[in-house]
Amino acid sequence: MSYFLPFTSASGAPRAPFGGAGKKTADASPALAGLLSAAVLAALLVVADQLIDSWAEGHLLLAWVMLWSALFAGLAVLARPLRIASVATALALENWLAARAQARHEQAVWEIALQDPRMLQELRAAHARSAQA
Repeated sequence: MSYFLPFTSASGAPRAPFGGAGKKTADASPALAGLLSAAVLAALLVVADQLIDSWAEGHLLLAWVMLWSALFAGLAVLARPLRIASVATALALENWLAARAQARHEQAVWEIALQDPRMLQELRAAHARSAQA
């Protein structure tokens, strides 16, 4: 009965539960990368603004030029690392959620098996077969 088989492929490598193809994509990663970029750049702008306030003393045009230079430099430097970090975070969250769903599914099956001796016997036999292999 395929319902009780572990989520491994023929090669022994783990595969995605519930018949997924194993493809890991994060649809929200561009939005997350943009949000992280905006947060980091806002912090950089605050620091740059503090530095410019202490330097400029009335030279407003120079202050704005330096502020926008800091903004574009931050965009150039931090765009790729933040995108990589956001994709890694999204994939880790997706894997954690899948593991939690799998654990809830196994707990539900175990609760049902405790009430049905035939199902409990089937689970024990499957566990014994997997221990031998």
